[in-house]
Amino acid sequence: MIKTELFLSFLLILMGSIDGLTTAIGFLYSRGTELNPFMASILSVNIGAFFVVKIGITIFTAFTYVLANKILIRAKSKTGMSFKYSLKLIKAAYSGIVLFLVIVVTNNLLILST
Repeated sequence: MIKTELFLSFLLILMGSIDGLTTAIGFLYSRGTELNPFMASILSVNIGAFFVVKIGITIFTAFTYVLANKILIRAKSKTGMSFKYSLKLIKAAYSGIVLFLVIVVTNNLLILST
């Protein structure tokens, strides 16, 4: 179970970092834009602050995944349906986030390549 936690957290941080890097490159050199209004306002003012916020949010999200798993593992009953559904839901949510970031990074790379 720990390997899955660390792998998904690593993928989340990796994809979030690549997203931030490709967004900044696109913004600086290819007339790319950031679609998130909050992040766009930071990017237009200070690229360093953009990276700090982007990586901070990504690491915080990855940490919540590890923390949620630790809380579930401490549950007294690991055989109940609510435990099993909760564990599956957390994995599905974080897998979905990683998949979303893969799509975002792919989009960013396609924009940079044109």
